[in-house]
Amino acid sequence: MFSKHVQTYRGLLRELKKSSLPPHNINPALSSNFRRLAEQARRSEIILDDLRNALIFMASQREHKVLLDRYNPLVDLTAEERIHATARRVGLDMPITHERMIGAQQSTTMRAVFHPATTIITQGRRVVTMLSTQVLNCDPTSISFDSPTSEPKITSQDTLNSLSIAAKTLTDLQPVAFPTETVYGLGALALNSSAASRIFSVKGRPPDNPLIVHVSSLDMLYGLLPSSFQMPKSYDLLIERFWPGALTLLFPSDTNTIPPIITANQPTVAIRMPSHPVARALIALVNAPIAAPSANSSGKPSPTTAEHVRRDLGGKLSVILDGGACGVGLESTVVDGLQEDGNIRVLRPGGITVEDIQELLREKIQDPKLLPQVLVHRRDYQDKQLEAAPTTPGMKYRHYSPTAPVILIMTTSPPQNVVPSSVSSFLLSVKEGMQPSASVKIGLLTLTNSKLGTLVLPVVDGVEWCRYELGPVDDPSVTARRLFDGLLTLDQRGVELILIEEVNDTNEGLAIMNRVRKAASEVRWITF
Repeated sequence: MFSKHVQTYRGLLRELKKSSLPPHNINPALSSNFRRLAEQARRSEIILDDLRNALIFMASQREHKVLLDRYNPLVDLTAEERIHATARRVGLDMPITHERMIGAQQSTTMRAVFHPATTIITQGRRVVTMLSTQVLNCDPTSISFDSPTSEPKITSQDTLNSLSIAAKTLTDLQPVAFPTETVYGLGALALNSSAASRIFSVKGRPPDNPLIVHVSSLDMLYGLLPSSFQMPKSYDLLIERFWPGALTLLFPSDTNTIPPIITANQPTVAIRMPSHPVARALIALVNAPIAAPSANSSGKPSPTTAEHVRRDLGGKLSVILDGGACGVGLESTVVDGLQEDGNIRVLRPGGITVEDIQELLREKIQDPKLLPQVLVHRRDYQDKQLEAAPTTPGMKYRHYSPTAPVILIMTTSPPQNVVPSSVSSFLLSVKEGMQPSASVKIGLLTLTNSKLGTLVLPVVDGVEWCRYELGPVDDPSVTARRLFDGLLTLDQRGVELILIEEVNDTNEGLAIMNRVRKAASEVRWITF
């Protein structure tokens, strides 16, 4: 009879075959990474538990998608995420998996990265000793660049030391969390399959969800592209105006350079040049592109501070660079300008607004016949094939969901056959749909000066209101910066339900509402 470690490993291989696109085409880096973990599991029940959780996670994601395709082929992403959130309410949340980086193969240098060992109590009351993650301070103001793509100048020795430790960790093929202007990223060497596979292990990320590659210079970008690729004029304009910055562009993938684990076997690769000094300096020190999704467990809200990362992934990676709170607070805008019609397709709204892109194109392209349209996915057009096999993160799986279920509160005109509730009756009745208990905490994410934000909350027996202000109505950039922190803060306070107020979906509001709709399991309309 096979050992439980071998059985678990073989189960993972079978699930990888079923989940891969095309089927049965297993990425060798992922299988190699799981094999190494299975070998380590002989010495640690914790790692074996993580492998089992990974197996459950991949199977549940695949089976859930099969059910959606079978019973409702026309379902949109909002409905899909509503199903996920309903599952969480009844205790069917996806397990979190990760790789313990405590192995005999670690070098003396890598061991020095960790704090002293700490003792924790795990499931089944087993006492386990593990090493905790080190958070290293980086002062962004001590890093400067003579030009948008020049090498960094670092005046703080402490910051240089922190960056050097992180760079060494990356070159040792281990992941590192670091700040960007958008959210904190979980980075690994983009051109090394083994290194990139550890991102999936730490996050519990499905293998068919592609990664964004980060570069520090145009030379690094050009080194990733096929020699035959001709840069579209629209890309030249976008790069000149918005790079470095919160804009990701789709490019043809050079299969001789980009590992398929990065692109999820898609023909394109998503690339951006971050503007955060710490991110750019880290990439430049490593002198290699870094693949980095958000530094959180898959499906959870993206982190905008190092503390958010530590709470979620502490113990699962060795280094977190603390460069302060992120300035934008939402992920980058993802643009596809490769289609034959020449139009700009916004696959994911983000830190660069649609209005910013439209204004640039109108300013630089005077001939109306040559002016490309800017089309937002799911607002201006649909692409079911793209949703089934996405070319960029954030299009297929659930995202941005805290532990507590989220209800989106709409104050605009409701759809036909929907009768809005008065705000008072809604707030008074909100406890009725929850599990019976003596008292509950309910969180509210509201705009500072909106009608809901200035409302005196009613006294409801057994309800403790926890309000978090998102910023003023007329400055959505503040709301963008505070959204994920609000969700994570209310989760930290132990609320059992989160109510979040809608914002106007223009400018940054489009990206905000994109995230809020994905996080919400229910939508309610109210009147004042």
